[in-house]
Amino acid sequence: IDAKRVIFEGMQLALADGLDASAAGVLVDEQFGTQVARDATGAGMVLAMPAEKSGQNDFDFEYGSEFGAHIEAFDPTFTKVLVRYNPHGDGAMNARQAGKLKELSDWLHHHGRRFLFELLVPAEAHQLEAVDGDEGRYDRELRPDLMKVAIAELQETGIEADVWKIEGIDDPAKCAEIAEQCRVGGRDGVGCVVLGRGADDDAVDAWLRAARDVPGYQGFAIGRSIWWAPLMSFVNGQIPREEAATQIANNYLRFVSVYEEG
Repeated sequence: IDAKRVIFEGMQLALADGLDASAAGVLVDEQFGTQVARDATGAGMVLAMPAEKSGQNDFDFEYGSEFGAHIEAFDPTFTKVLVRYNPHGDGAMNARQAGKLKELSDWLHHHGRRFLFELLVPAEAHQLEAVDGDEGRYDRELRPDLMKVAIAELQETGIEADVWKIEGIDDPAKCAEIAEQCRVGGRDGVGCVVLGRGADDDAVDAWLRAARDVPGYQGFAIGRSIWWAPLMSFVNGQIPREEAATQIANNYLRFVSVYEEG
């Protein structure tokens, strides 16, 4: 709980340095971030809160059938899910996940709420074999097209995200293809944001630069790449709390500047 408070203190420092609160967002869970969520809402920031059980390959609700009550209790700007979905993966698992995600999608839109969908497309064994086991090649050569297919399949099942959180792509043309799929069929208001995947600065910078001028991309949603190193230094007693928060703020503002250069 305190670690998440330190991250939020970094956000507060970024706001004090001139970051526009209406363009700043906090993603935090109910279990360890209740007060952070309340404070973010009170400060006028975008608040996203997860609906999924953490650390599972197969999507399920953290609070089961009571998910709606928990969403209403916090009134987040976005309800967020993290979903692992490879269109050439386990078909039964994909169908099972899609059924639960459609239930959530329908509930959110029936209640006038917005849906943030974080899509991960982990490589299947045969896909890695096709690129000689090179995960970097998988990311560059196979994953963008698989993501496009996955989004299309999810849309076909009736799942309607308001914003898709997209794994990094370093090719603007592929970013454009993904954004076009997200907006296909009259979904003109749907947007995309870049996720960080805990990658190093160089990788995240490349993803931000590839996406920032693409119509449909609206920003980024980066976590560990911003706060992991300073937070671990604080938790391990290597730096004081104030220094950790300052480093988190500086990391965040630097990524903002990279994105806004476009």
